Amino acid sequence: MEMNGGQALVKTLEREGTEVVFGLPGGAILPVYDPIIESPVRHILVRHEQGAGHMAEGYAHATGRPGVVMITSGPGATNGVTALCDAYMDSIPIVCITGQVPYAAIGTDAFQECDTTGITMAVTKHNFLVTEAQDIPRIIHEAFHIATTGRPGPVLVDIPKDIVDPRNPRSAMTWYEPTDDIMELPGYRPATAGDPELVRVAAEMICAAERPVLYVGGGILKSRAAAELLTLAELIDVPVVTTLMARGCFPDSHELCLGMPGMHGNYTAVTAMQRSDLLIALGARFDDRVTGRLDGFAPDAKVIHVDIDAAELGKVRMPDVAIQGDCKLIISDLIEAVRACGGAEAQADRRAWRSTISGWQERHPLTYEQSEPGELLKPQYVLEVLRDSTPDDTIVTSGVGQHQMWASQYWRFDHPYTWINSGGLGTMGFSVPAAIGAKVGMPDRMVWAVDGDGCFQMTAQELVTASMERIPIKVALFNNAYLGMVRQWQEMFYEERYSEVYLSYEIPDYVKWAEAMGCVALRVESPEEVAPAIAKANEIDDRPVVLEFRSSAGENVYPMVPAGQSNSDIVVDPSQR
Repeated sequence: MEMNGGQALVKTLEREGTEVVFGLPGGAILPVYDPIIESPVRHILVRHEQGAGHMAEGYAHATGRPGVVMITSGPGATNGVTALCDAYMDSIPIVCITGQVPYAAIGTDAFQECDTTGITMAVTKHNFLVTEAQDIPRIIHEAFHIATTGRPGPVLVDIPKDIVDPRNPRSAMTWYEPTDDIMELPGYRPATAGDPELVRVAAEMICAAERPVLYVGGGILKSRAAAELLTLAELIDVPVVTTLMARGCFPDSHELCLGMPGMHGNYTAVTAMQRSDLLIALGARFDDRVTGRLDGFAPDAKVIHVDIDAAELGKVRMPDVAIQGDCKLIISDLIEAVRACGGAEAQADRRAWRSTISGWQERHPLTYEQSEPGELLKPQYVLEVLRDSTPDDTIVTSGVGQHQMWASQYWRFDHPYTWINSGGLGTMGFSVPAAIGAKVGMPDRMVWAVDGDGCFQMTAQELVTASMERIPIKVALFNNAYLGMVRQWQEMFYEERYSEVYLSYEIPDYVKWAEAMGCVALRVESPEEVAPAIAKANEIDDRPVVLEFRSSAGENVYPMVPAGQSNSDIVVDPSQR
């Protein structure tokens, strides 16, 4: 079948099962936007290319399917770099298709030209510059394969305008069905099965440990291994900590769940890791926000480290047993190996460990002081009401900062794929577009974006996209008039010298702004108004809703491990000191 490169690109997207593309047209990618008119693939027109990338991330987080972005050359591509880096850090499968100037013009500083593949090489799992129209089906197929196999991540395909433009002879090509048989990917051989001998050794270490902790990262969600994790944890009766990227992979309501570890993790999760004699790290990468000062991290613990990416094994903490492979498969193998060792009956006596953990939980729960009459709202209270007023499987997205930490702390995540946030890169402005992408992928689920006023001002324009496309997300906007987390650090470590962190309670007027973007908007200023406002927002399902919660500027996130210090130096709420 004869066609042009633009038609071949759209046909290949259809063949890959693409349901939706998030994009913004421009000169170099314009030829592809013509055949997409006849395609069943839904296109969502964003207001900024960074928003397209975060929408694709939210879609991929919520569905497990790759998100697809289509943007133009030059500034279009550079605007998308932040989202690519965010997806790269958090192992999110997205395929980003960028337009490029005609092939012969590359390197001439043509209008809206930039070295897209060069710029994005460090923030993508792989990228391609297509030079012939005939290669488009194969390369797009390879891009989807690379993005979704092994350790997932973003893949970029840069396509010169002349090979997709039907007016140019270079765009003529013969359609063929790309298959895995014709992929040429030298050196790309993702390992999924673990070494049976290492699994056996790990099982023996687990049975012998007296103070073990399951240290669980986002790799559990990427491998769809939540059920296997639950089986393993209950078999060996070992407490579980779920990192910021793993929230929901193990039920918060389960008696073995200790919650989130790390810089703003709860006391019990942080201290249990610190005092353990065995860390069973599954799909986690020993991030600096989890370890604190590395030479003081879990000093007495042996380490079993399971990860699909060999580069993560020994990168930060040298493991005693390192197993490369897919978490789902290796956890299943571990379950069988533990049963072969005697199963639950073969576990060491851990009664003292359980008693110690129970004591920490009793003495150091998450806590805050409710606001007095006439004072501004406490974000923790708002989040508790929001949590209790929504379905258990509500999808929550967050921006980055204090509200992100409070949301992770105070929400109860009992279902996987219900918590979507920017972990590795810490991208302000992530929440609103990610919520849009999640709602597109899971239209029957309630989606709440938890955001701060600083984050909101970076990507709020995407609410125009949500309104125009009838994507009814709901936004809980915490307006404390500050860049809250930066303010907290300046209070604690810079002698309260508040440099360039004050925003404003009054400018902009978030209610008017949200209404101007087609949303329903309400301002909430007292505790008694919180529940009714949330109830009203939950009833609206034909447009986006923004609830502005006027919140206390002086509220800080506790617990906290100060940067550069050991997890043993964790600072708890003033009421617990």
